[in-house]
Amino acid sequence: MSHHPLLRVNPKQVARLKAGAPWVYSNEVVMDRATKALKPGTLVDVAGERDGRFGTATFNPHSLIAARILTPTPSVGIDARFFAARLSAAAALRDRLLPGPSYRLVHAEADGCPGLVIDRFGDVFVAQSGTAGMDSLEPHWRTALEQVFSPRAIFIKNDAPSRAHEGLAEDVRCALGDASTLATVEEGGIVHRFSPLAAQKTGWYFDQRDNRGFLVPLAKGQRLLDAFSYTGALALAALRHGATGALMLDSSAPALDQAMATARENGIGNGIEARRCDAMLELEAMGQRGDRFGVVSCDPPPFVRARKDLEAGARGYRKLARLCAQLVQPGGFLCIASCSHAISAERFQEECAIGIHRTGRQARIIRASGAGPDHPVHPMLPETAYLKSFVYQLD
Repeated sequence: MSHHPLLRVNPKQVARLKAGAPWVYSNEVVMDRATKALKPGTLVDVAGERDGRFGTATFNPHSLIAARILTPTPSVGIDARFFAARLSAAAALRDRLLPGPSYRLVHAEADGCPGLVIDRFGDVFVAQSGTAGMDSLEPHWRTALEQVFSPRAIFIKNDAPSRAHEGLAEDVRCALGDASTLATVEEGGIVHRFSPLAAQKTGWYFDQRDNRGFLVPLAKGQRLLDAFSYTGALALAALRHGATGALMLDSSAPALDQAMATARENGIGNGIEARRCDAMLELEAMGQRGDRFGVVSCDPPPFVRARKDLEAGARGYRKLARLCAQLVQPGGFLCIASCSHAISAERFQEECAIGIHRTGRQARIIRASGAGPDHPVHPMLPETAYLKSFVYQLD
């Protein structure tokens, strides 16, 4: 048994913890001098005055989410053995859900590793730590990765803007293996290879894999628009499976260059177009020109990064839905997604509906979805179900 400093929770704030919530907010903590002096990332035992202990957690006195519970058992030693068990369980779940060894291996709280994300590309792993606690515990979870999977390479991509809320700097490096190692993922009959160090985030958006898979058959015999395309996972798969053409819009030249290189490597020479642009401006211009597509997909960066951005971001989604809807040919399909955790699915759906209605089009939702099953959600953190996606058919 390990002995950790005691983090006391205000008596009026223990109801959530009793129900299994894994977060303790800073305004719920008894912030005495000793607690304030704890180093960010310190392991603590969370306790109420008369309610016993709620488990072992990491603590950061400078963060809004002050404590993140690792296990409901107090005084647990958090070491490589602890993480090896968590990683093994996470892999066993994915292996039952998905056909191959490329997936989101660890999805933070839902996999018992709060603040940690790990994507797997066969024997190449890309990890993101978003908290001081997971930064301090890196030697343990990294050792566990090596013990459980014998990886060829491990990349650390700690560059998320949210790290600033924890007082953390960016940290991007190859932690194991050769920095020039490429990650490989196959989706929709297309083999993609990329450098994790040069890619956005962990390099691949596994959360949208099922949503892309739904759209690909709809694009057969149709021209597809892939707005905010990144490296073209949807556009290239659609062409492989019978789309007559695909236009990718993105502001990132490296991402579009990667998409075109992938097209050549996979023998896709015709029908693919990459257009570097401000996607919102280009969507508006295309509508004015009368461009039309059988399938339009739009997966932008978050418009609502925090609650203070909600109203402005909601108006942005309304405009986006209007711009996209006018590009869909009669009987065609429109997919709009939001990765903004701070807007609810209900509000996002409402704004999209208003935007589509303003084009004078009639629409029906044929699919409502979130992230794939390798992105599980902790039952007491419904707000972490960040991805919302709706597919419409338009008259």
